Amino acid sequence: MSNPYVPTPARIVDVAVETEDRQLRSYWLERLDPDDAPEFNYMPGQFAELSLAGHGEIPIGIASSPTEGRNLLFTVNRTGRVTTALHNMQAGDVMGVRGPLGRPYPLEENRGRNVVIVAGGFAVTTLRATMNWLLSPEHRKDYGRIDFIYGARTPGMLLYRRELDRWARFGDDVHCHVTVDREAEGWDGLVGFVPNVVGQVAPSPDNSIALVCGPPVMIRFTQPVFDSLGWTADRIFLSLENRMKCGIGICGRCNVGPYYVCKDGPVFTKAELDRLPPDY
Repeated sequence: MSNPYVPTPARIVDVAVETEDRQLRSYWLERLDPDDAPEFNYMPGQFAELSLAGHGEIPIGIASSPTEGRNLLFTVNRTGRVTTALHNMQAGDVMGVRGPLGRPYPLEENRGRNVVIVAGGFAVTTLRATMNWLLSPEHRKDYGRIDFIYGARTPGMLLYRRELDRWARFGDDVHCHVTVDREAEGWDGLVGFVPNVVGQVAPSPDNSIALVCGPPVMIRFTQPVFDSLGWTADRIFLSLENRMKCGIGICGRCNVGPYYVCKDGPVFTKAELDRLPPDY
């Protein structure tokens, strides 16, 4: 039995600055030992621990889809010691990867349904993985209408711009609704906060699921919109990525009510979260 705390080495093959403030960078990684790669079987919504010798490790949602090949994509927001050290790394550098970890979005269990995706800011990473998984040739036929609703403060803070453009042109009952908080020069898309756009799109709850990940304030104001549209709590899935810690529920720092977010989540139904203390 392998030690769950031991990472496997991975090399950076590409780095991209994602946002105008340069605080968000994406890293494509290839695992150095080919024998490790088949073991990394994951689904959208899961995460991994990225580790740097001498600096520590940090849980990051997996932004790639398993349908995109064996390399892994992570988008990292510079917020502390580990992420700052990571931002100083370049293509060719090596780090550790431990995972995949956590409970994914329930895509396999909801074949045949429509899918509504709601994302805000940096939290779009695992929902990028979800979109690419849903739109892959092997999976698109298994789902109905897809609505992708995504917002950021400014156009320059939107992640994955080329993919947003590709999804907007996808057709085949795929509808992208990308918004920014306020008017901006050169921006001719939607303007307004994500909860307002959800209300304007008014996705039907009939035979549908909703996958939601974003800042707490976005989630707080989006939930009443879903309620007003007749959605039930068991069809709305939210990710508590901001509570992830050691990844396996041992350190106890991800504890929320009866759950360990790292082990039991990070994806929960709204029905499960409604039974938790209000400060989750």
